[in-house]
Amino acid sequence: MLSIETQARLQQQGLNAFDEVSLREELEKHAPTYTLIRLAAWPARRWKCHYRLMLGDTIHDAQNVAEAYAMALLSLLERPLVESEPQPSHS
Repeated sequence: MLSIETQARLQQQGLNAFDEVSLREELEKHAPTYTLIRLAAWPARRWKCHYRLMLGDTIHDAQNVAEAYAMALLSLLERPLVESEPQPSHS
């Protein structure tokens, strides 16, 4: 189950389905690749999470799969738009 705050942030991005499958499908629309890892018992105790999702150079630790997908998705959707650098002219 996602927190009310996370659900509100997803709704601000136009997402209204918060189940694991819907979040995964939405993430796959925005991310070419990611890695989801279910942690073994000792790292789960150490890092106080059960899942780790790696997306680019970002790591999202979560208690459940839906939360991992939501956190990764929000990191993509909420990031500021970066203006592209001017390309040199070849004239």
